[in-house]
Amino acid sequence: MKFFVDTADVQEIRDLAATGLVDGVTTNPTLIAKSGRRILDVIAEICDIVPGPISAEVAATDYDTMLAEGRKLAALRPNVAVKVPLTMAGLRTCKTLADDGVKVNVTLCFSANQAILAAKAGASFVSPFVGRLDDVGQDGMELIGDIVSIFDNYPLFRTEVLAASIRHPMHVTEAARLGAHVVTMPPAVLRQMVQHPLTDKGLATFMADWQKTGQSIL
Repeated sequence: MKFFVDTADVQEIRDLAATGLVDGVTTNPTLIAKSGRRILDVIAEICDIVPGPISAEVAATDYDTMLAEGRKLAALRPNVAVKVPLTMAGLRTCKTLADDGVKVNVTLCFSANQAILAAKAGASFVSPFVGRLDDVGQDGMELIGDIVSIFDNYPLFRTEVLAASIRHPMHVTEAARLGAHVVTMPPAVLRQMVQHPLTDKGLATFMADWQKTGQSIL
């Protein structure tokens, strides 16, 4: 499974990329707005930090403008994945960009039918929003399982299932169990994954016992 971080905070990305655990980054207009910077500058800088796919979202809703924006974003760096919404215009944009060899992440997916359309349009990634479905009383993880099962029936589909709107570490565990190819999560969730009280307790015991020996490895 690939881990993407969902943020436009460049310092957070630098810190987490240094661990070797980050395979890519996803951004959206909300995250870019929080950064307070120009989208083109932010995306270019992130692409230079993480060599994997960096999702940069278009801001338009019509085909012609989405296509123009997508091409401009894709020209920034080879590892840009243009992010488009799961609308008819977005799918058309996806198909055009994909035919040109551009990676596309189709976002705001809330049904298996929508995911099938994204795969048909040649998307590199489709992003089902787990947490937002949970918020309205639906099982977001059930959707992940459905899409993975459907895609497995069709080897010609090259679209990866990117579990998005991740709220906590158990979402990551469930997505992995169901076979999602990628999970994108806020930096805080990735940091939470390493935490366990028994790890802390065991480490404290080891360190206390080591100090008693009076030794030094260096």
